[in-house]
Amino acid sequence: MCPNVPFWMLCSRLTRASYLPAHSGFANLTLLKSAGSERNRCVPYQICSSERYDMTQRPKRRGRKSPPQSVKPADAFSIDPVFATRPGFGFLDADRLEFMQSRAFALLQDYGVMVVHPAAKAAFLKAGAKEGAEAGRIRLPRELVEEALAATPKTALFAGRKPEFDMQVPRPDAGFILRTGTGGHGYVDPRDASYRNMDVQAAREIAAVANDLDQIGFIAHPFVHGVPEVTADIHAYAAITANTHKHVWMQPYQKENIEYLMKIAAIAAGGEDVLRARPSTSVITCSFTPLEFKYMDTEVIIQAGQYGVPIHACSLPSAGGTAPLSVPSLALMAAAEILGMMTMTHILAPGTPVIATPLMFALDMRTGSALQSSVEAMQAANMAIQLMKSFGMMTHTYGSGSDTPDADHQSMAERAMLMQNVALAGADILGGVGQLECATVFSPVQAVLDNEIGAMVRRFLRTPAIDDASLNWDGMMQVAVGGHFLDSDHTVAQCRDQFIPTVFQRDGRDDYEKNDRRGAFEAARDAALASIAGAPGGGMLDEDQTREIAELAAKADEHIVRVYSGRVETI
Repeated sequence: MCPNVPFWMLCSRLTRASYLPAHSGFANLTLLKSAGSERNRCVPYQICSSERYDMTQRPKRRGRKSPPQSVKPADAFSIDPVFATRPGFGFLDADRLEFMQSRAFALLQDYGVMVVHPAAKAAFLKAGAKEGAEAGRIRLPRELVEEALAATPKTALFAGRKPEFDMQVPRPDAGFILRTGTGGHGYVDPRDASYRNMDVQAAREIAAVANDLDQIGFIAHPFVHGVPEVTADIHAYAAITANTHKHVWMQPYQKENIEYLMKIAAIAAGGEDVLRARPSTSVITCSFTPLEFKYMDTEVIIQAGQYGVPIHACSLPSAGGTAPLSVPSLALMAAAEILGMMTMTHILAPGTPVIATPLMFALDMRTGSALQSSVEAMQAANMAIQLMKSFGMMTHTYGSGSDTPDADHQSMAERAMLMQNVALAGADILGGVGQLECATVFSPVQAVLDNEIGAMVRRFLRTPAIDDASLNWDGMMQVAVGGHFLDSDHTVAQCRDQFIPTVFQRDGRDDYEKNDRRGAFEAARDAALASIAGAPGGGMLDEDQTREIAELAAKADEHIVRVYSGRVETI
């Protein structure tokens, strides 16, 4: 029995006060099992979707004209109604931030970056950059970088192909957006947990699962096998784009591919003018660490500006490899490279939104393996986000992912810690949903679990209101000896705002054993398989769009494979 309260009184009051709207298959409040329960104690009683409570048949509580409505939790496309200062955590105080900023400016001004794109180099020099100490290196005066920072947009529209999937970056509620992992070569099939090389069918399944995950704002394309290696990006991007109405992240692999990818994006959007007005894709451009910019990535910036597509300026340094072996130097390398790409965008594609995207890695010095979820990589990610935020830039980094090859206990611990760490640092976009083995493998089951972690972290960051009403001060001042708050108006008003998981489990031992010890992993697997089974077989584009994209991909295969003839093979 529950202490201090007669069992019959709890049952009576809870039943009378609980309206029990079902949410994701479970009720928001708990009922108590009968006094004849196996253990004769207070235990949750879950209302499954097949037993949903009929709100229309419930008698109204005395004195209440209408029951309160359930509060829709915020997700990737809906804003949290509670606006308060977002809690934060970072390793850099004001003095350290100022020091790191000064070093980033000095690294660009006194040492500079390598630029191999002739037109970009000429534009840099015309804008005020200086020749460096070696051929191809140019130095960026602080005034030029600060000019670019001031002119670069501070917000961006990440449009879906349908308006209900539009997102604003940064979010008005200071929250974050999740995206799926990109570039993975391997796929863990949710049907039997078998591993295979990523293929186009797997890409379609990734889109199907991500479509049903409400915390996932946009979808990145993986690296697919079974097609010409040099056009793998085109086939993967086309498969994702054809199977979602959400925003899609583009990652070109060859300089010749950029135009094809942009044209596919325009076809899917409904035309180039529509794409410019409502950018339903965004594109990554990467530095070649340390402090080099490849021809292809410079060309990405130029063409993104032509199509009005937001740019994720991505730095991927590895501590001990392409960056010095220390946490702050890793963050500094990323900051300098991102500022360089942002300045290049200002010069080559003025007015194009740029999202600072530091993706931090640390080498395991015993094996040489790159790690994304080591303690050092997490610290560096936190510092890098703080630093880029201090420059006034939108930010994006890994918010999920693990260095283990399976969706196991280690994976859950690492990605939960990583997501909370970078969310508290203030990141606007958290990437890596579903990825394993340091971003080389994608698991749909892990993606469903990550969606749940994302919902929890989003709620965790919502600063609670603190006033007499939220404290139920009057009720606290009047509670009787041995009393409770189960049937107070405050409890009834607030109960529907509790976070209710969708795949994480809250069963008691008895129900857990009766259900063959099914846990969150099994629930996530069922959800992933249901999404895959329910996806439209023909995709989400019309016949004309589907035909145009297929023709363009075939043309790309013929053209680009010929360009690289003798140097690549179909994989």
